Amino acid sequence: MSYKNKDICKVRTITTFLSLASDKDSWKKEIDKASRFCLRLSNELSDNGYVVQSVRIVTNPFGEYLNTASLESARADLAFLSELLNAADLSGMRIRFAIGEAKTQHEIVLLPELIQEFGDLCNVCVNVGLDEYGFLDNELIQHAVTAVERISCITPRGEGNFNFTVNFNCDPLIPYFPASYHRNESGDRFVIGLETPDLLVDVLQTYNQTTEADNHNDLCKGYYQVMHNALQHHITTIQNIISRAEFDMPFAFAGFDSSAAPSKNCASMVAVYEQMGVEYFGAAGTVEASALLTRVFKSIEGVDLVGFSGLMLALTEDTGLAQGSIDAHFDIRSLLTYSAVCGIGLDTVPIPGNTPADKIAALMRDTGTMAYRLNKPLTVRVFPVPGLAAGDMTAFESDDLCNCAVLAVP
Repeated sequence: MSYKNKDICKVRTITTFLSLASDKDSWKKEIDKASRFCLRLSNELSDNGYVVQSVRIVTNPFGEYLNTASLESARADLAFLSELLNAADLSGMRIRFAIGEAKTQHEIVLLPELIQEFGDLCNVCVNVGLDEYGFLDNELIQHAVTAVERISCITPRGEGNFNFTVNFNCDPLIPYFPASYHRNESGDRFVIGLETPDLLVDVLQTYNQTTEADNHNDLCKGYYQVMHNALQHHITTIQNIISRAEFDMPFAFAGFDSSAAPSKNCASMVAVYEQMGVEYFGAAGTVEASALLTRVFKSIEGVDLVGFSGLMLALTEDTGLAQGSIDAHFDIRSLLTYSAVCGIGLDTVPIPGNTPADKIAALMRDTGTMAYRLNKPLTVRVFPVPGLAAGDMTAFESDDLCNCAVLAVP
């Protein structure tokens, strides 16, 4: 069966979660422990036919171990950590690092310059909660917006905002950056995240070529079943590989994030929608298909699901979504609407460089309101692009990003 083909189901990330102390002498031991473990597990998965694309390390809140007395002291500590990470022996595999969450205004103020200098080794989030009356912490949101604006000004084309996000109702142990964060009480853990759009497109194509279903409900049931079976097969297989591995694991396995995790190097999620009969992403039927996909990602049995485990619509990481923005198939309000039935929120969305701060804050409050009202994890990662207006094309140069149209913030 083609859905068992491991070439179309890749391991996007092995993400380890650990705690660092303020004693810098202990950092090397912790980084080496995570690096060795990731390399061993990566080799184990590779020996069993799975491609591992990246390994990642996530820490407790950086204010607990970096010297944040000043920008200079925080920069010096992060430079030391970067040296340790760059010295780690991972046989050429890409390593990314998240410094946990920023919890105070002072810590948020430090972020733009740290992201500017350290980029992929300085992924960071802000978790926004509710007060006793159920209102979002708007002061924290405003500090985060100020950071977003500053990052857009001091990093080329505003791309530094790729490393910063604002979380609403997000638990620890998300394996994907920059929403990842860790808490000391969880202990050392690891999570597996997959890249599965190629797999989903393949099984849907096969189903459409062979099915005799002649009504909508039967088609939807068939789509659900073939996607569930394919994901279940690979997740169960990978879990069995992990459980049979014959080496010591200093990190406890916390589970899988079952999200499809699209990238510019695999099939677009738009192709998944098209195989499900939606004319294009944003057309009538998009909400229904989004809900069906979410149900599939939540349906995996026999393993622990953590993180988002839902539908991820990352605009500038998905070639089809990027083209859809150019074709005006959706707007920012559509993306927020789809978040009501799916996953991640407003992710990697370019907006005009002169978007007022109060509009960005309102966008975050809308997203946060949905997250808590519907009890789902949502994030906001927007890129105010200097000099660009709504409808203009971006000119991103990052290997991670597709170019697309800038979306207006109404």
